[in-house]
Amino acid sequence: MGINDYLLYFVYAFSSVFVIVNPIEATIVFVTLTSSMNQQERSHIYKRSTLVAFSIAILFSLAGDAVLRMFSITVDSLRVAGGVLLFLVAIDMLRGVRQQKKVTEVELRDADQREDISVFPIAMPLLTGPGAITTVVVLMGAAGTIIEKVLVIMAISLTFLVTFFVLKFSEYIDHVLGVTGIMVLTRIMGLILGAVAVNFVAIGAWNIYRSMAGV
Repeated sequence: MGINDYLLYFVYAFSSVFVIVNPIEATIVFVTLTSSMNQQERSHIYKRSTLVAFSIAILFSLAGDAVLRMFSITVDSLRVAGGVLLFLVAIDMLRGVRQQKKVTEVELRDADQREDISVFPIAMPLLTGPGAITTVVVLMGAAGTIIEKVLVIMAISLTFLVTFFVLKFSEYIDHVLGVTGIMVLTRIMGLILGAVAVNFVAIGAWNIYRSMAGV
């Protein structure tokens, strides 16, 4: 692979992780849950949330292969299952179903009673839910070389660096874009996520077929 190929691979990995984490839409829930907090408290929340979410994503990306081997699951099987999961998420995004589906009403009410909401529900499941975890595991498992694995790690790191700044300026983003603007961007990201999901399923199913057929 040349430099251009590695660059395209990085863009693919970054877009895959970014659209499923979807920090733009996460601002709706973040602003709602932190509306009664002062700037210092909000700063603590978004810093810790981003760090915890990033740590979870990195942990699963590095330990994903071991988990798959433990349960005798192939990367291609996870590709197909993860692709279906991501496609369902993409459909919700295209339909304009808001992030509250990631965080249920019961969880939101529980969050209102918590002093620290950085870990739950912001870091998980809002930022690193099942879809994000599946995505990083599949990307890391499918990476064939050390350079590709490093690029996946860099893509995850860049995603959560962007997430940090998005949450930091969440009130400004919410004010400028409003719910309508955020939902428009969410639908665009849903379309991209749908394409990623189809790619996951297609490659996974083809590789499974080749393996079973002995090709």
